[in-house]
Amino acid sequence: MANEPIIRVEGISFSYQVNQAQRIPVLHEVSLQVYPGEYLAIIGHNGSGKSTLSKHLNGILTPESGDVWVHGMNTRDKAHMRDIRSRVGMVFQHPDNQIVATIVEDDVAFGLENIGIPPQEMRERVESALTAVGMTEFRHRPPHHLSGGQKQRIAIAGILAMKPECIVLDEATSMLDSYGRQEILSVIKKLHREGMTIVTVTHHMSEVAEADRVIVMEAGRIVLEGTPRDVFARQEFLSDLHLGVPDASRIASLVHRQHPAFSPTLIHKEEIVEEVKRLHLVEAEASGS
Repeated sequence: MANEPIIRVEGISFSYQVNQAQRIPVLHEVSLQVYPGEYLAIIGHNGSGKSTLSKHLNGILTPESGDVWVHGMNTRDKAHMRDIRSRVGMVFQHPDNQIVATIVEDDVAFGLENIGIPPQEMRERVESALTAVGMTEFRHRPPHHLSGGQKQRIAIAGILAMKPECIVLDEATSMLDSYGRQEILSVIKKLHREGMTIVTVTHHMSEVAEADRVIVMEAGRIVLEGTPRDVFARQEFLSDLHLGVPDASRIASLVHRQHPAFSPTLIHKEEIVEEVKRLHLVEAEASGS
């Protein structure tokens, strides 16, 4: 990862206006950086401020105090808003809310039409975006005939067509079934391998395990940050925040208590299998068989 961040969040605070007399504070002096090519996961239970933070990353929300910078452009500066949103795209929880056209390829082209991309380039971008999410064969279908996972892939394609440097996914898999979630996760992993910067807000810990870095939020503040392995090692701390860990992490911890030689820091199912094989081999060698 390059040293210069794509996004710099500097001491931002934010509250929602309930009525003229009342505001509900949600973020308190939050600071973070998002670096080119990284996969960042933001977690926290409901009301922790994670989705509100994500909406600051491309200027959907503007902080009350502090600043958000995208490649040196302040999200407070409305003159830079189009440029900021072309660099940082956002995918939301409900794909139906992002689908505006009656044919898939027209929907993917919608944002390009709004910024005046020439027809030939538009066709090339739509083709590339649909290929990236594996939806080329559905290009002439009505979006409302698609599954939830397919709709979300179309929403991602619409963002990709804008050629952003970073995609922010705000609970983008939370409304999907297990199959749809795996569809989207495989697309995200593919985009990341190809160099896309990913920021995902999620409560699915199996998704968090795929990230490079994890930020844990509680009561509008960042309370823990590290690699997925480091963060999931703090199971009691996460439990106090009403957060879980991946199944693999929970299993590794339970087995470690009974068999101390078993590594407690595993976070992927494949690692559990490999650790069982390793210990079986150690035991076999110790018994001379």
